[in-house]
Amino acid sequence: MEATTAAPFSSCVTPRQNLSSSPSSLLLSRKNLGSANLKFKSPRSLSVRALTLVTLLDYGAGNVCSIRNALRHLGFSIKDVKTPGDILNADRLIFTGVGAFAPAMDENGPGFALLPLLNTIIIYDIIYSNCVFMSVKGLGVIPGTVGRFDSSAGIRVPHIGLNALQVGKDSEILDDVGSRHVYFVHSYRAIPSNENKDWISSTCHYGESFISSIRRGNVHAVQFHPEKSGEVGLSVLRRFLDPQSPSKQKPMEGKASKLAKRVIACLDVRTNDKGDLVVTKGDQYDVREQSNENEVRNLGKPVDLAGQYYKEGADEISFLNITGFRDFPLGDLPMIQVLRYTSENVFVPLTVGGGIRDFTDATGRYYSSLEVAAEYFRSGADKISIGSDAVYAAEEFIKSGVKTGKSSLEQISRVYGNQAVVVSIDPRRVYVNHPDDVPYKVMFSPLFSLLCHGLNEHGPNGEEYAWYQCTVSGGREGRPIGAYELAKAVEELGAGEILLNCIDCDGQGKGFDTDLVKLISDSVGIPVIASSGAGTPEHFSEVFETTNASDALAAGIFHRKEVPIQSVKEHLVEKSIEVRM
Repeated sequence: MEATTAAPFSSCVTPRQNLSSSPSSLLLSRKNLGSANLKFKSPRSLSVRALTLVTLLDYGAGNVCSIRNALRHLGFSIKDVKTPGDILNADRLIFTGVGAFAPAMDENGPGFALLPLLNTIIIYDIIYSNCVFMSVKGLGVIPGTVGRFDSSAGIRVPHIGLNALQVGKDSEILDDVGSRHVYFVHSYRAIPSNENKDWISSTCHYGESFISSIRRGNVHAVQFHPEKSGEVGLSVLRRFLDPQSPSKQKPMEGKASKLAKRVIACLDVRTNDKGDLVVTKGDQYDVREQSNENEVRNLGKPVDLAGQYYKEGADEISFLNITGFRDFPLGDLPMIQVLRYTSENVFVPLTVGGGIRDFTDATGRYYSSLEVAAEYFRSGADKISIGSDAVYAAEEFIKSGVKTGKSSLEQISRVYGNQAVVVSIDPRRVYVNHPDDVPYKVMFSPLFSLLCHGLNEHGPNGEEYAWYQCTVSGGREGRPIGAYELAKAVEELGAGEILLNCIDCDGQGKGFDTDLVKLISDSVGIPVIASSGAGTPEHFSEVFETTNASDALAAGIFHRKEVPIQSVKEHLVEKSIEVRM
């Protein structure tokens, strides 16, 4: 979610303000109605139908696919809101949030046509998620102030990841959550105060305390994403929809206390020579077997592997389509189907990347990157990963110093919020004799760990310095921009997260390039995911202990079953690094 100013909530309904807010879910029942300075309908007894049918308000913004899948997974049927009467007759209503409120509610946005309906809800039933009433100016239902997280406090913004809640005594639906992590992804937070203290059911700490959920009368709203918080999040939805349901959470030995480090499973997906969509893994980006047949390395089916990794404890699944949508991305229906099928049973964040940019098809019809991204969001993606197109946008930005607003990175982050956009950086080391040889950030080579090259101190020809050259087209083409310069530029253009790969270390199993990870994670204020080179659980603890990486990603060691995800997490716990167990 993106907004530019912080402002107090007003006491009246003020739709169509210039603001942004975060995606989350509102959980609202007619049980335990209370007073909230707004008009409530009288409670009524719940019928058997109420325990099987859930009403969903979907106005076309954000990833509603995930909440639909979670509800169906829990055994509930869904009725979509089409008229105000559908809301007034609902026994359980869920209102999902959006990535950026202002674009959704402007005259060209998906929510604009529903503004009269939203006013009806406010007047009759106060049915809103935090993206509406916990906003900068929005609809102004809850008193208080919303503002952007203060990055000067040493935290990374957006707040992305698994964090712990401090649950109040009257939370009801959060009874199983207090000792566990839940998934957050937002840049703005509502500040606890005397004005809103009666609304707060839980808080969370990230640099400071902020409101993570509210409960007032028949209103439950959460800042985190239950549908992306694994089994813990599903229990929140289950307790809201069926308050009498018994807890299905297993006792937990430790307690969640802060933002956890995440272990992410990456699936490189492409068609093999037979035309089948498979998960593969490269060796320095070469995905073909070193054999006479020279066939594409096949490590399994993408949907099956994603489901397996979810069950094994992966905190996120990242799909990278390396076949590439080379001509028309929306024509790659198999990849879209992979997302749809995976999101039906995987309830952690799903990221997809590969070929996301503006396109003109064979008929001459133009498709913007925003349309491409929208299709992926509707198919189950939570975040979009942009690679080559972000490199080109950064080069232009550095050259001109002007943000055009036309790049895929800028378009998608403006509409869906910067937390929905990951930039994938694919650099390789280039050695030089002197720092003045190139106009990029250069490092003194003896500082390098050089794990991937097996060198002692210097480059292959005795060079004492090196820089990290960014590449495009799957590492096949080097560009005149360094990883440091690219990272700084894409942060400025609206990226919310960086996936930092390393061609030199890819597939080597000798460890992450911690010098590269440290260089980038020290230079930006957004989360950085370390990738490429993991071979043992110790490599994960090393990158977390020596750099400011927020998360770490691996592929081959999981695909080949060399290192189970659970073994990585158990090792991190032994090293006193907090993770979701």
